[in-house]
Amino acid sequence: MGTLPLKPHDDTPPLALRSIEAAVLGIEHGWLRLRWKLEGTERLVIPAFAGRGRADGLWQATCFEMFLRQPGSRSYIELNLSPSERWAAYDFAGYREGMAQRPMPRDADCTLRRGGAMAFFDAAVPLAGLPELPWEFNLTAVIEEEGGHKSYWALAHAPGGPDFHHAACFVATLAAPGAA
Repeated sequence: MGTLPLKPHDDTPPLALRSIEAAVLGIEHGWLRLRWKLEGTERLVIPAFAGRGRADGLWQATCFEMFLRQPGSRSYIELNLSPSERWAAYDFAGYREGMAQRPMPRDADCTLRRGGAMAFFDAAVPLAGLPELPWEFNLTAVIEEEGGHKSYWALAHAPGGPDFHHAACFVATLAAPGAA
């Protein structure tokens, strides 16, 4: 799958960040591999290193996310992946309903690399903790810049304020291995 451009929500334009591209790099050796590329990171606020482990509230600071569901399903999964190396996974029974911690067999692996005005955020999520493919999904990012300014980026936004959970946001697809 190629690189996909994320768009900032019109209600929350960034200060210095110029662009974000995201990609599903692939599935290999039992891991789902994701990447976000950011340009214009001079004012980016990066959460302090906390080490691998599950944590809630990651979306309140710079955080990279994936929302995914199987086609035709009301239920979906939210993955939060932080440059602090913390992560979270939640199940939802329907639109913002029935939120529960999603069991994962091991920690996600999150790495931020930054140089000059560019940064890459790579994440690997254990495939055994996710439903079978195919998926409909949205790759998103909550970006905090200096002064506490936040912008909300996604492949697609629903009408109204920023809301990554809305069904209209699940615009990309990932086929099962070997599917035509």
